[in-house]
Amino acid sequence: MLGSMQALLAAATLLHFFSDAVNPGSESELRVLLELKHALDPESLRLSSWNASRGAARVCDGSFEGVACHNNGRVANISLQGKGLTGRLPPAIGALTQLSGLYLHYNFLTGEIPREISQLRSLSDLYLNGNRFSGQIPPEIGNMAGVQVLQLCCNQLTGSIPAQLGALAKLNVLELRSNRLTGSIPPSLGNLGLLMWLDLSFNELNGTIPSNLADAKLLQVLDVRNNALSGNVPPGLMKLKEGFRYENNSGLLGVGYPRLEARPTQPKKNPQSEHTNLPCDQPPCTGISPRPGFKNLVIPGLMIVLTLSTGAIGILVLHRRRMRKLSDSESDTAGGAAGNGSADQGRKTGTTLISLEYSQSWDPFPILKQGFLLDLDEVEWATRYFSEANLLSKNGFSAIYRGVLQDGSTVAVKKVIKSSFKPDPAEVLKGLSALALLRHDNILRLRGFCCLRGRDECVLLVFDYAPNGSLSKFLDLDDGDDRTLGWSTRVSIIHGIAKGIEYLHGQESGKPALVYQDISADKVLLSSEFNPMLSGCGLHKLLANDVVFSALKASAGMGYLPPEYATTGKFTDKSDVYTFGVLILQIISGKRAVSHLVHDSGQLSQADYDDNVDDFIDPNLHGRFSKTEARMLVKTALRCSHESPSERPSLTAFVKELGKCSF
Repeated sequence: MLGSMQALLAAATLLHFFSDAVNPGSESELRVLLELKHALDPESLRLSSWNASRGAARVCDGSFEGVACHNNGRVANISLQGKGLTGRLPPAIGALTQLSGLYLHYNFLTGEIPREISQLRSLSDLYLNGNRFSGQIPPEIGNMAGVQVLQLCCNQLTGSIPAQLGALAKLNVLELRSNRLTGSIPPSLGNLGLLMWLDLSFNELNGTIPSNLADAKLLQVLDVRNNALSGNVPPGLMKLKEGFRYENNSGLLGVGYPRLEARPTQPKKNPQSEHTNLPCDQPPCTGISPRPGFKNLVIPGLMIVLTLSTGAIGILVLHRRRMRKLSDSESDTAGGAAGNGSADQGRKTGTTLISLEYSQSWDPFPILKQGFLLDLDEVEWATRYFSEANLLSKNGFSAIYRGVLQDGSTVAVKKVIKSSFKPDPAEVLKGLSALALLRHDNILRLRGFCCLRGRDECVLLVFDYAPNGSLSKFLDLDDGDDRTLGWSTRVSIIHGIAKGIEYLHGQESGKPALVYQDISADKVLLSSEFNPMLSGCGLHKLLANDVVFSALKASAGMGYLPPEYATTGKFTDKSDVYTFGVLILQIISGKRAVSHLVHDSGQLSQADYDDNVDDFIDPNLHGRFSKTEARMLVKTALRCSHESPSERPSLTAFVKELGKCSF
């Protein structure tokens, strides 16, 4: 009897499994996804994981990149932001009737937004911003009763704003900025009782601001800058204070607004050319690239944003709550090895609702004065919203992306989870200020920073870009590898590292002495001319202790830490000298593991260097090196890596001596 029951249970389990596998909904959704792939990625360059051979049963197991499902096996979210997609959004999207989130922002999608998208009645988040969509906003979107965030900004949309959007009773955020929208602002938008954020800036809207917008009880931000609006500002909008942004509407009038005329006058004509949309191949962010005739909005924009912390917190909390609906199968951290198919934290984060928000104790103005506070929109656009294609490396607390800024310069953007920083914001700010002062040819330059808010809170540190990557890429190479560095290049790299460390240790004008603590081959980056630049200088002053200690474990394993650290737990300038000695041996030997060289050479006398120098040199050089320089480098390396800190030399004399060499 027991055996029969077990057989029945087993049969029921198999039946349940196969019924899920052939679920008609799953099969139909598979067909829709494949149609989406064909339309969004016509050359099949980005969505290779969307493969029919995987079958409907694999749609929800993580095999389809960017797809997350409900417990019932139906598609819940599609997250393909920053993927470099170049096609059109097909009408078939309307068949995914249980979709709750569609994230296609920061791609290159063209064509019109299909009216069939209105069939997604369960959709709460629609992110199509940062593409090249054209045509009108489908009025049918007003039928999507569940939408809470509607992000259509930074496209090439034309026509008027549909009055039907006023029927979106659950709408919290409406972003339409940087399009080519014309006509007046629909009064129906004032009926949106849950609306918190309305951005209509950088369009060609005319007419007056509807008076009932002031009646929206939860509205905290109304941005109508850079349009052709006229008439009197509704008095009730005074309650928004800095949340009401109105500049560059020459016909707009209002009492109590410092940049508006108070008395009714004949509205000034606003040339059509002044309201042309920002180019879609440029970072479409407010204040970065003002059009001719417009005042620069950078500083006013920053001032407004920085004073909106109270309202921003509410919006960010709301946004974070919505984003938690994404499947648990998507990774929320920056951990994992690059290229292993794991979810990328940068790509899974929805676009932010506000670029900067600081607590009162984290005052950015000292750095702002130095020009180090960057515009988040430009940084996001530079990396194509942290596209996987731009990912350079990642570890447990950060990820680094390649980006191209609006001025054409290439940068590296280090995305650090904010919880990895020290808990005291004042300490972090002080550390950032110290990093901002570092200026040397052999120190990787910090160009600026900004904050990212989404499912994770991150700080973005923007550095110069090193095209040749890290020194570690040029170690442990096979014989004949074309990456093998010549001898003069190796000597030049050693010289540059020494100058960089000497600069950190020296009392330069306006710069306090700094001990690096954790130099390694991975952190020596090489320019296009193989000039070495120390990266990560001073980061230990920003990061929490557990993050710093975690990095030190890896350094200890590679033999970078000096012997005294095990007993004192402290770093000094002599600690950096020890690590420099290890780096010299790595560079001239071409090997990562050189601890045995330090240990085995401890008994060498001065006379032994002539006979043993070949043992330290990379055999891939095939004898093409200067023995005089090699002896001097081996001698210096072994002195620098001496067990006793007092026996380690200062780098100043070495820098001068090596400077006499011709590379």
